[in-house]
Amino acid sequence: MAPEHVLVPLDGSPLADEALVHALDTFDCRVSVLNVVAPLDSGMSEGGVLEPGEERQTEATVRAEAVIERAKRRAEEAGREVETAVETGDPAETIVEYVENHDVDQVVMGGHGGSRNELARRLLGTVSTAVVSEAPVTVTVVR
Repeated sequence: MAPEHVLVPLDGSPLADEALVHALDTFDCRVSVLNVVAPLDSGMSEGGVLEPGEERQTEATVRAEAVIERAKRRAEEAGREVETAVETGDPAETIVEYVENHDVDQVVMGGHGGSRNELARRLLGTVSTAVVSEAPVTVTVVR
């Protein structure tokens, strides 16, 4: 059965961008994109390793908005529209909660983060693994 609402979590990585392209090309249904900003004092954020501060939180928010804007442009280029959301929280938990609260019936996501650094790649790979095991819907991981 074809999904009616696909969620694409975006983290700004090339694989997340590929996941969006895959979702737009594959599914003729409602598509939402979600960027999760991890609180800077959490272990899932670079803030868990580096000193948190208001400037870094602002940078994270600006980065999230840029990721969402890029997704909107990419959808427009494909002749599609996407619904957008930016939320703050643990990435895997926030994605699963979004699925449960927004009638999502398919998730398409990148397998791990981009080339920012090794820590980010490991953490974001952990996110996709957690979403695969916790989401109550089908999860497609783009690699």
